[in-house]
Amino acid sequence: MVRFEPLGQKMFTRRNWLLRCSILINIVVVLYICSHVMVGNGSGFNGSTFFLQDRAATDPANALLGNNEKVIGYKLQPPLSLSNAPPPAPTGSNDSGGGAVAPPAPVDIPPPPTQNQASATSDASNTKVVAAAPFVGNIGGFAEPMNTSAVSEPYIVTGDEKDLEERLRSLTKCYDRDYKPDILQRGDFWVLKNYVRAEHGALRCHEAITYTTHADYTFLDNLVPLLERWNAPVSIAMHAPGTDYQPTIDVIKYLRECLPESNLVRSFTTFHLYFSTKHIPKQVLKQPELFKKPYNCTLPPPYANVSSGHLYKSQKKLLYPVNVGRNIARDAALTHFILASDIELYPNPGLVRKFLEMIARNEAYLQRKSPRVFPIHLFEVEANATVPRDKTELLEFLRVGKAIPFHKRVCASCHGIPQSKEWLAANETEDLGVFHIGKRTGYYRHWEPIYIGTHADPHYDERLSWEGKSDKMTQGYSLCALDYEFHILDNAFLVHKPGIKQLQKDNRRAMLAGKTNQLIRKIIYPELKIMYGVRQGCVV
Repeated sequence: MVRFEPLGQKMFTRRNWLLRCSILINIVVVLYICSHVMVGNGSGFNGSTFFLQDRAATDPANALLGNNEKVIGYKLQPPLSLSNAPPPAPTGSNDSGGGAVAPPAPVDIPPPPTQNQASATSDASNTKVVAAAPFVGNIGGFAEPMNTSAVSEPYIVTGDEKDLEERLRSLTKCYDRDYKPDILQRGDFWVLKNYVRAEHGALRCHEAITYTTHADYTFLDNLVPLLERWNAPVSIAMHAPGTDYQPTIDVIKYLRECLPESNLVRSFTTFHLYFSTKHIPKQVLKQPELFKKPYNCTLPPPYANVSSGHLYKSQKKLLYPVNVGRNIARDAALTHFILASDIELYPNPGLVRKFLEMIARNEAYLQRKSPRVFPIHLFEVEANATVPRDKTELLEFLRVGKAIPFHKRVCASCHGIPQSKEWLAANETEDLGVFHIGKRTGYYRHWEPIYIGTHADPHYDERLSWEGKSDKMTQGYSLCALDYEFHILDNAFLVHKPGIKQLQKDNRRAMLAGKTNQLIRKIIYPELKIMYGVRQGCVV
């Protein structure tokens, strides 16, 4: 006999079954959602994947990255502005013989924010740090607390900082240079390249910045205070004609052997010697012979109580070939980035580390297509003053009159920097960044910037001498004609050896400056217009 269930009981059983299925489906859905929430918060396996894929659809920077990579946020820099239409330049005379105009009037622009904006943070445990976008242009240290003394910690990128090293290598696309000693001819000069080499050995091109400079031996009292702040490679070309050769060797030996800071000199400084073919020393030692006989450290420094009148150069009335020295030191630098400066200009500590970190961050202003250099503000301090360690201390020196802008009393317009008033109004921040992007036009058409650049930048004209003045003006024109941008750094500066320079009458230099101006106007400037072209607003 077949038994039939009552209709009500059958419907009840069916509803019960549907209810149970619904509860089970809801549980599965809830578990699925919870699992993705946990993954998004980094609690699950491969925690960055889910939301990164979502974000890449709307974020062009992250769209360039792989599924397991993300951009770490860095502190935003102050707003940038680009000077495209400077006001008409005033007329005036140039005391330095370079045809520069009178100092510019301050631009009435509200100062930028005094604090950098907030930075994004990230748990880096499962994060690969990568550049936000491909690097463009000829660009090339790491965030560190501001030093409390004038001594900077030694800094060269090492293999222990692999993320940073890889980013710098990728961004600079530079090649390593040889570190061999060599004997070369450069026009009318013999060059002893890498004659006394630093003990850092061969460097990878992305590992540091090289401070390149020039001098005769009477200026080498500046080397130790420079190194204490720079603490990175220094390439220095020493002019050593005739009888200046031996005291030059003596000073080098003294610095490397007789000072508490001698280890700093040996570690970082490479010396190159050069002299005219008409003024070769009577004897030039081979490298293995240089340090066979140690220097007598009981003697005073060879540069002590020696004036420029004692130099062979002065006795023979030779001109100082400043640009030959600049180019020798620059070409011998092992690193991609170069600070071509004068040995009496001391940087604020930590600059190398912070600059390389800024490059590694690869912010948007580094991705612009125009070539660029990174100018640094210059200052002078009173003879009895210490050299400021950071921008905060520098601003206090300026407030009380212990410091002034560089060459303010000699040729203020030669070193006037765009947005300098706003730069001074902005407080110091921990990191290094680009404060303003300017051009060498208008009020700043005769600007002689000192900057961090690369081997790709134009050389200095070796026909110009220190005595004839205007020795950097033609290189400035080349940068302008090539449409270089000047990315002015916010917390970086150089301070001249204590002692504020005054304008002094020098009839011989005035006569030589006149001849130099004729040489530039009649010969060099026409050549530059052919070689680099003509651009509106660019002048020598």
